[in-house]
Amino acid sequence: MADRPQSGELFGVPYNFERPSLGRMLSAYWRPDEGMLVEKPFGIGYTLNLANWRSWVVLAIAGALLYQERSGTEGDEFAEDEPVEVIVD
Repeated sequence: MADRPQSGELFGVPYNFERPSLGRMLSAYWRPDEGMLVEKPFGIGYTLNLANWRSWVVLAIAGALLYQERSGTEGDEFAEDEPVEVIVD
């Protein structure tokens, strides 16, 4: 088989399948001079830059939504024992 590149870009989406090291993983998630999204240290696509305050806002909102979903009641609020009228045109 022909040698394929371990990292590059395909249709504008970055990929990197080189063996990850601890230093490369840490430096990929903390880039103060970059925007909110940075290239993943391993895999395909982008990930959050934890040095950017907007990434923390996104994580806080996602955490709040997850907490709200898990702390809800088990039963459905609208599942009452009353009959429901359905109109079909």
